[in-house]
Amino acid sequence: MIGIGLAAVVVLGGGGYTAFRAVENANAPKTAEPLSLPEMGALAGGDFSAAADPKTDALKEAAVQAYRADKLKDARSGAKTGFDWVEVKKKAPGGNGFPPANFPPGSTPSPGSNKAIARSMLASAGFGADQWGCLERLWQKESGWNERAMNRYSGAYGIPQSLPGSKMASAGPNWQTDAATQIKWGLGYIKGRYGTPCGAWGHSQSTGWY
Repeated sequence: MIGIGLAAVVVLGGGGYTAFRAVENANAPKTAEPLSLPEMGALAGGDFSAAADPKTDALKEAAVQAYRADKLKDARSGAKTGFDWVEVKKKAPGGNGFPPANFPPGSTPSPGSNKAIARSMLASAGFGADQWGCLERLWQKESGWNERAMNRYSGAYGIPQSLPGSKMASAGPNWQTDAATQIKWGLGYIKGRYGTPCGAWGHSQSTGWY
């Protein structure tokens, strides 16, 4: 019901505010809520919640509905803006007590290399080679395999589009800038919540998010 209600607000015009607040929160480390003791414990234990989170799921649903509403508006007006639902950040966002971070000087995103890293990590994450096709399509849709991608509507960040991005800190302190760290977290999230990349891809196909 939360997701449906929030989606309705988005379609009727409240989506801009919801999206604005989500992105604002993701980019405002000075005003962000500090990590709670349970969250700090989860980070130390290497797990930052792969379980269903109604609040986060509602934000994901709202982001999808806002994007669809914008696409529909463009179609009706005949506009061809060519906008994507992610933007490539020039500075890695902070949030939840983490300050923004600069990307390594001279470094540029390499989707092809990121895919190779992910493919090499499948087995260690407990997935068979048959899961690669689903993972490749899932993260292509989510981020274009770009470690600097941020969702314009929800503020989700990185290759696996973690919401908030700081959840990936459980996989490594360089989560803001390192593709391998983001991939490691993303594979763990998929396994914990959906079982397999194909399970996550199926959910994404039916809802628009995972």
